[in-house]
Amino acid sequence: MNKETFEKLHYYELKEIVKEYCVSGLGKRLIDKLEPSSNIKIVNQMLDETTEGRRLLDASYTIPLEGIFNILPFIEKIEKGASLEAEDLTIISNFLRGCRKVKTFMKDKEGYAKTLSAYGENIFDLEYIEDEINRSIRGSRVDSNASKELKKIRRHIDMCEGKIKEKLDKFLKNAQNKEYIQEFFISQRNGRYTIPIKASYKNFVQGTIIETSSKGTTVFMEPDVISRYTSELSILQAEESVEEYRILAALTEMLFERIKDLKLNVEVISEYDMIWAKAKCSKAINGSKPKLNEYGYIKIIKGTYPFIKNNIPLDFEIGKNYRSLIITGPNAGGKTVVLKTIGLLTLAVQSGFHIGAEEGTELSVFKNIFVDIGDNQSIENALSTFSSHVKNLAEIIKKSSKSTLLLFDEIGSGTEPNEGSALAIAILEELYHKGCITIATTHYGEIKNFSKMHPDFENAAMEFEKETLQPLYKLRIGKVGSSNALYISKKMGLDDSIINRARQYFDNKNYNFSLIEESKVMKNKEPQIKEDFYKYSVGDRVILLDNNESAIVYKEINKVNNVTLLYNNELIEVNYKRIKLDIKASQLYPEGYDLNQLFVSYKERKLERDIERGSKKALKKIRKESKDKNNSQK
Repeated sequence: MNKETFEKLHYYELKEIVKEYCVSGLGKRLIDKLEPSSNIKIVNQMLDETTEGRRLLDASYTIPLEGIFNILPFIEKIEKGASLEAEDLTIISNFLRGCRKVKTFMKDKEGYAKTLSAYGENIFDLEYIEDEINRSIRGSRVDSNASKELKKIRRHIDMCEGKIKEKLDKFLKNAQNKEYIQEFFISQRNGRYTIPIKASYKNFVQGTIIETSSKGTTVFMEPDVISRYTSELSILQAEESVEEYRILAALTEMLFERIKDLKLNVEVISEYDMIWAKAKCSKAINGSKPKLNEYGYIKIIKGTYPFIKNNIPLDFEIGKNYRSLIITGPNAGGKTVVLKTIGLLTLAVQSGFHIGAEEGTELSVFKNIFVDIGDNQSIENALSTFSSHVKNLAEIIKKSSKSTLLLFDEIGSGTEPNEGSALAIAILEELYHKGCITIATTHYGEIKNFSKMHPDFENAAMEFEKETLQPLYKLRIGKVGSSNALYISKKMGLDDSIINRARQYFDNKNYNFSLIEESKVMKNKEPQIKEDFYKYSVGDRVILLDNNESAIVYKEINKVNNVTLLYNNELIEVNYKRIKLDIKASQLYPEGYDLNQLFVSYKERKLERDIERGSKKALKKIRKESKDKNNSQK
């Protein structure tokens, strides 16, 4: 099975749901690695394990997995020859204690969980290592009682630190030092014992500056009076580190000697964590183990899809009287959900998950499940929607056999319908001869007809409430559905004449080309204006209906029913329906008025008047403009 199948059917999301029920990272790690098995014996075993875990849960038992941690990083560290830290050993001790508790718990549970109880026998009891770790490590630190040598070294450290504190107390109480001291307490800085000294007196105190305060007003000094003891303390602390390392290395060596047993314990506990998570998920969805077969028969009774809340349970059957099913129905009617439900329930069962379905449900174990759902268009590879579908189908056909489940959404779509349906029928026929179980959705009538005529094909339809336009999300096998496009269009308000014409085209392909001729005739005609329509005249003042502002008619109505207006010193064309008459030109201007003046600016009108009366200034201005124009052209 390929990654695309898992992604399209949301298999990874299903595993994430189950992972939430894991107690540790060990179980989550196994679920991450889990893939559906095509071996019916393995599938049955995985489902039986989940059933046993569910039986324990229903009897109010809980496998004691609390305190179990993923210790694989520590095992890897041991194998590389590194010594574990005290904190690491504490975690391993808790793990070993958890292993013992699980082993003890499963001993007397054979009546409820025979297989799971047997797994507990494979857990190695490493209590002696656990005890040694607990004796040597306390509070994530090597305990003083871990060895006589460590105990002796730490006793000397305590004595040395006692002497240091005694000397420093005397330093603080000495009246001569009172003036130099910033604050009267002993402070540890970088593992060294210091006294806070005023920065201005640092040269008056014999000692070593270990640190300076952020403001620079205080220096933390180690007085020379304790230098002998600090040197001794450093040596003791080095000896302590060496001894602690020796103890940690010895404990690590004990674990290395039993590394195989430790790994086996990890495997068994991981299995318990994963199986327990499957069982808890089963209880949450009221799941169950379906009956299994290997010959392609699927019967789902009230099956539920986990990613839709309150979804309509699916009743479905294929593989007995027919091996190919064509599902039809309107868009958003639930066809794709049917495909995904069948595919995901099959993947879930082959992974050992219980499914939400009623008793009597039976699923086949397939070697391959292939899907062609959604748009795989690739910009990077320059593939069109149709091309990507065909490429996917070509690969699927090569890999398909009689143990293959195929789920196709809108097969043959994305190209010319006649060619698309013909190609889809040919593909479905080829897969039928290969013995596949095929479930496909379509809107193409030709595919529905082919399925109706073929003895080993069957049709099914998604139910649809016509009055409310609501899909019912129920599948009816044996019924041919339709997309209900014409009915939905009518309910949505599309004109009856268009609906009737579309139905006529659908039934007999009798296309009404006379409408085209009528349209051409209408285009060549002069615009038809109603008798009561006012024919706007030049100079009329009108109101623009879009913004309720005034404009002046510059040109009367043209062939496309537009009127040219002067608006904001610009000429614009507006459809006659978007304006209304304000005042007629005959009412605005006296008889014989030159309407051209309305469209000429004041400066232009003044210049014309000056020229008429022989103004020298006006003539001089015209000559200058003419001269400037000639110069610019040169």
